[in-house]
Amino acid sequence: MGKNTIKKTFPVLNLHCAGCANNVERIIKNLPGIADASVNLAANTLSVSYEEHLITPGEMRAAVLAGGYDLIIEEDHKMERQEEEQQRHYQSLKRRVIVTWIFAIPMLLLSMVFMDMKYANEIMLLLSLPVLLFFGRSFYVNAWKQAKQGRSNMDTLVALSTSIAFIFSVFNTFFPQFWYDRGLEPHVYYEAATVIIAFVLTGKLMEERAKGNTSTAIKKLMGLQPKTARVLRDGVEVDIPIEQLQLKDRVVVRPGEQIPVDGNLISGDSYVDESMISGEPVPVEKKEGSCVLAGTINQKGSFVIEATKVGEETLLGRIIRMVQEAQGSKAPVQRIVDKITGVFVPVVLGLAILTFVIWLTVGGTGYLSHALLSAVSVLVIACPCALGLATPTALMVGIGKAADYHILVKDAVALEQMRRVNVVVLDKTGTLTEGHPTVTSILWNSTQEDHFKPVLLAAELKSEHPLAEAIVTALHEEGVTLSVPIEDFKSITGKGIEVIYQKERYWAGSHRLLKEYHSEVPKLMNEMKLKYEQDGNSITYFGREDELLAIITITDQIKPTSIEAVKELKRQGIEICMLTGDGERTASVVAERLGIQQYMADALPDDKEKYVQQLQAQGKMVAMVGDGINDSQALARADVSIAMGKGTDIAMDVAMVTLMTSDLMLLPKAFTLSKQTVRLIKQNLFWAFIYNLIGIPIAAGILYPINGLLLSPMLASAAMAFSSVSVVLNSLSLGRKKL
Repeated sequence: MGKNTIKKTFPVLNLHCAGCANNVERIIKNLPGIADASVNLAANTLSVSYEEHLITPGEMRAAVLAGGYDLIIEEDHKMERQEEEQQRHYQSLKRRVIVTWIFAIPMLLLSMVFMDMKYANEIMLLLSLPVLLFFGRSFYVNAWKQAKQGRSNMDTLVALSTSIAFIFSVFNTFFPQFWYDRGLEPHVYYEAATVIIAFVLTGKLMEERAKGNTSTAIKKLMGLQPKTARVLRDGVEVDIPIEQLQLKDRVVVRPGEQIPVDGNLISGDSYVDESMISGEPVPVEKKEGSCVLAGTINQKGSFVIEATKVGEETLLGRIIRMVQEAQGSKAPVQRIVDKITGVFVPVVLGLAILTFVIWLTVGGTGYLSHALLSAVSVLVIACPCALGLATPTALMVGIGKAADYHILVKDAVALEQMRRVNVVVLDKTGTLTEGHPTVTSILWNSTQEDHFKPVLLAAELKSEHPLAEAIVTALHEEGVTLSVPIEDFKSITGKGIEVIYQKERYWAGSHRLLKEYHSEVPKLMNEMKLKYEQDGNSITYFGREDELLAIITITDQIKPTSIEAVKELKRQGIEICMLTGDGERTASVVAERLGIQQYMADALPDDKEKYVQQLQAQGKMVAMVGDGINDSQALARADVSIAMGKGTDIAMDVAMVTLMTSDLMLLPKAFTLSKQTVRLIKQNLFWAFIYNLIGIPIAAGILYPINGLLLSPMLASAAMAFSSVSVVLNSLSLGRKKL
């Protein structure tokens, strides 16, 4: 993508089937400035990447409108507008279904029970006209729009089949003598045309209702966003719509209210329930200077925050956008399905014509009714919708369910890849451990420790490493507050830091740095160091030139869920490897406690990446789990990258999957969900393909020579409606399965 390429998602209106989705995709992709476009039939959305200086959303909408569809391009309330449009469409469809059946049922009685009644054909003609001209009008209008552009979709099949049946029936009603003169009975099929429309509309109604349930995760997330915010303007509290919030606005939050923006507390204090974002059930204390997140709930006190991120840029906004984009993305198998559905309708039209010709060739004009009925049944029973819905509905439910468990999946490819993972590489700090290192002891090798403590504090204050933060905290607790002026700060990746103070070089870091400075560890200190390492502690060394000044022992507790998560991953048949920058003794102790046989100590970022490459070279599918910052090289190299973190920007940007909570048990659940979702996609595709492979030949009359079975167009339409609904209902079953 070029630097001017932007990606947006627009709700699409008037999508009826997989053919419609393909048509909209084709229309958009043929426009200048479009890098990529993808339509999700289950979500009714268009995800498009485009060069903003070459094309505008308004021009895209104009092209889509010409094809008989529509886009919602307004940024404000677009999801609410789509929801309103879908609700309005659903209610309209419901009314059409009810009235259509009011006309269809009397026609069925006339055709099956009172067929010998006088003027029965004329009555059925009058009953069928309102259905075709009004309640089923959309099929013919849409089919005509598609035909004008040389395209076709499911509406084409319905319009053709019902038109043929109706026109043939009208001819037979007014010119029955034509057939009597040839010794044939002039049959009419008004009820077939009407019931086909009734069944198709009923199927679409059930499908729309079921599809609405696939987006419950997004609706829940959007429900976390308040509609209004209370801001301070010239010292006065004013309620404004959430869309009007701006950076630096001062927002007042009262007890029990949802926080509308990401920001920092500037006055007041309280406890905030962040479980909807982080998954952590314990309310978090917030004081002046604390950061708060949009969508979380203030529990007790009132406070004022200054907005640092608003709207879609808040963490909640980014999560919603990520889930939407993931649900709109396509799994590799969907690309194949798209190609099939793209030619599906023309192939079915060809098969219907072939069916008609074969019947007439074999049976002559005496089989004209059979030929017509079979051709109509082929047109009706063939349904690209079941194929088109098989993958996206399963993905929507799967990715939505993941979001409910605080697992953010970036795209469908990640969800599909995870099921094939057979090796998981885990970073130790922050993944297997709490990620909150604390200093347990500082063992000094000098009587001048009070002189060196301020130097150590000044050096570590400049470092961003988690261990540095632990050392700073420990020194502050000892009462060390005066940091001295240091020079030439240098961070050495994977080793530590160096500074200059009073023309002497001081350093702090791992044993790698200790070796570089050729520092000796006194015997007594070495014995203590060995004991610390055997307890699973990390060791940081502090020295001046070649003199070791202190050994700092740092502990980072193993998470309570880590041991259980490792066991569960093993039970799933997945190998576990641990990577850590700690020394061999510390690494072996931690690995033994966790039940991990394979580990790598003294691992630098390059070493971690090479380790992943070595596993891949053995033909293994590797998932790397890290914090998204220190492990970025290995994460980028892995087949599946998973970030542990409570929704940090880096974690969500780098990783294919983000576990929003600190609970490592989410990891095996993510793999289980991947397997369940892919299994569901395969089931859906299998039944969709089998339905058409079996249904079309039966509709064509392949069983007629064997047992005289000729499928009625009415039964064909019922089967077609059921196929789409069954695929969606099968996808929804995923939501009830345990992880």
